[in-house]
Amino acid sequence: MNTRHVKVVLSLLLACACGAARAAPLPHAEPVPGGVAIVPLGLAGARAPRAYFNGDRVMVRRDGREWIAVVGIPLGAKPGDYAIRVRGEGRRAFAVQGKQYAVQRVTIENRRKVDPTALDMKRIRREHAIIEATLDTWRPAARVPLRFDLPVRGPVSSPFGLRRIFNGEPRAPHSGIDIAVPAGTPIRAPAPGRVAAVGGFFFDGNMVMLDHGQGLVTLYGHMEKILVKKGQQVKRGEVIGLVGQTGRATGPHLHWGVSLNNARVDPTLFLSHESLAKLGER
Repeated sequence: MNTRHVKVVLSLLLACACGAARAAPLPHAEPVPGGVAIVPLGLAGARAPRAYFNGDRVMVRRDGREWIAVVGIPLGAKPGDYAIRVRGEGRRAFAVQGKQYAVQRVTIENRRKVDPTALDMKRIRREHAIIEATLDTWRPAARVPLRFDLPVRGPVSSPFGLRRIFNGEPRAPHSGIDIAVPAGTPIRAPAPGRVAAVGGFFFDGNMVMLDHGQGLVTLYGHMEKILVKKGQQVKRGEVIGLVGQTGRATGPHLHWGVSLNNARVDPTLFLSHESLAKLGER
């Protein structure tokens, strides 16, 4: 093998090594309320640094030879300058830009789903504690899937971030996306994960929560039927339940939510361009 061929082979090997070092595809970066910020940490080394935002541990991934933080931004965040804290390494600044979400007005026939009774509120508080504890979970994982498949294919009836008004009364912004499909449609796990919680909830109906690791949790609400159990490991594409109309719902649909470092973020940021193109199809 002559010198020229040796150089070509070495170049190819180097390119392969660099490609192997690069992490799997990241979410689409959109540093807005309800979005995701990709923050370079300027650190190398074999051990992943620990980083925190608003007191919650954030996901850290290797990108090439350096570490980056994948940060979920709460829907209630104001535009401005923020920073994550890296243990033993100080702070890393990033900026959050403004974003205006649309308003959605919805009429709910069941008044209790808008103005719950005192007994309902006791149940709601218990369920809220379960949901918050699950979303606040940090599970170590070397590899976390950051590109999702669609759990169902259909039109988006309510996009993420809508400022919702039920029966004329303002409520919390929409923390996921609603995909309108017929009742009984199979719901498939968009990525591998562990079933962190299942149950019937006052607002969310029959719901499954999947823990994908490093503070990334996905939610699936208003199911007709749940087909998995807590603690179960599920594969990408595995059926976890059937679409329904349970809880606070005006028609059959899937409510799909994504939480990253305990911040509710737009699920579409985790979809490939091919999957985004399939939203609206059946």
